[in-house]
Amino acid sequence: MAIITEEPESPRPRLRKSKPNSKSNSKPTSPPPQPPPSATPTKSAAAPSANPFPFWFYFTIVVSLITLSCVLLSSLSPQDPRTWFLNLPPILRNHYSNGRTIKVQTAPNHPQVEVFSIQQGPINSDSRVLIVHGIGCSSFAFQDVVKFLARRNVHTVAIDLPGSGFSDKSIAVVEESEGGGGLFGGLWDVYEEIKEKGLFWGFDQLVEQGFVDFEENKVRVSKKERIKAIELGSEEMGRVLSQVVDTMELAPIDLVLHDSALGLSANWISENWKLIRSVVILDGSPRGTALPVWVLGVPVVREVVLGFRFVFERVLASCCTASEAEAHRILLKGRDGVSAVVGMGKKLNYSFDLSEWSKLDGVKGLPIQVIWSDEWTSEGREVADALPQAKFVTHSGGRWTQEHNAEEVGESIYEFVASLPKPIRKVVQETIPNHSREVLTGATSSDQQHHHHGGDDHHHGHGHDHGPPGYMDAYGMGHGWAV
Repeated sequence: MAIITEEPESPRPRLRKSKPNSKSNSKPTSPPPQPPPSATPTKSAAAPSANPFPFWFYFTIVVSLITLSCVLLSSLSPQDPRTWFLNLPPILRNHYSNGRTIKVQTAPNHPQVEVFSIQQGPINSDSRVLIVHGIGCSSFAFQDVVKFLARRNVHTVAIDLPGSGFSDKSIAVVEESEGGGGLFGGLWDVYEEIKEKGLFWGFDQLVEQGFVDFEENKVRVSKKERIKAIELGSEEMGRVLSQVVDTMELAPIDLVLHDSALGLSANWISENWKLIRSVVILDGSPRGTALPVWVLGVPVVREVVLGFRFVFERVLASCCTASEAEAHRILLKGRDGVSAVVGMGKKLNYSFDLSEWSKLDGVKGLPIQVIWSDEWTSEGREVADALPQAKFVTHSGGRWTQEHNAEEVGESIYEFVASLPKPIRKVVQETIPNHSREVLTGATSSDQQHHHHGGDDHHHGHGHDHGPPGYMDAYGMGHGWAV
């Protein structure tokens, strides 16, 4: 009989780490041989690439700061017309005190706007000169020319076009739109209908029907009033000139067109040549303007140019001196005049052909004189050559009339208009109705009593009339009068 016995499994032998050779410990190990240096660095030894993030970070910060400063500078200018007027330098306030305002209409459906003008010289003069400035300029540049011509017994008028100088630069326009507007437009229409019919009408609709009975298919016209800059084009310029000539009774006129006024007035001249005795082109060209209008159309650049005096002087260096540039900058910046100037620049016809214009029936018989700065003689010659009947004269200084060359420019204008034959003016006597005559007679007698009792308070020699008592002008200063 065999006996089977179960023996336990023998444990697996553990692996023992081999002991290092004693010989290897006795001798120091030498470092592994270094590879010879090569001319091209390896990938691991390459210099780290430049990180562009810091550059763009600081660039963004700088641009943001510049933009923010420009916005702050533009916001610091006072928007209230009265405050803006009170902050004007004495030279501009004195210029304003010597003028008057008249009412004109730039479009049939637009309200009237005020146009500032200065005039001097005898009204019964044989020569009546109307000076129209170019883009960015104003009557301020021609005040010395007006004074010089007045001393020569020439009745002279210089105006600020709408959107420039002391004239109105913006207008309230009512815009109409039919329906539309999506969901918000529909909600607004419901609100307007509830506002019109009453709040209880809306509640009654909800209680009786569970909804507001709103006519979705009804064509609804919404009116919205907004302030819009006055942008003069050729058509608007014609309306302004017609009303100024008619209101101030200047026809037939000797028209002086400065800079871009030539292109804006060309159509009106060809259509109303019977109201014109002669045309003087003063530094005018159909190819462009003395003031770079595109600079004022770039948002950030515009704020920099108008915000810093020395920058504007550099931009206007080709036009006038630094002392007069500051006055032009104030007039251009005040009451958002830059928007009107940029809009006028967009409406200029840069493809205007002088040679074709001079061949028109109403133009080819007009006496024309071209006066240009001697610093741009080639441009002046080009304009004069396009007009066969034109007489070419140069003057010193820039393309905007300045104080030091005003008499020179005025002398050239006077010699030209004095050489023309005397115009024949029609005097129209209007019949005054009986009731109007009685009103005028009563007003005259009351004025005589006022002058008799308050003769010490009446002042003579103002050079302009004042309006009725309590009349306020555009700046609320109680100066000026409307026609």
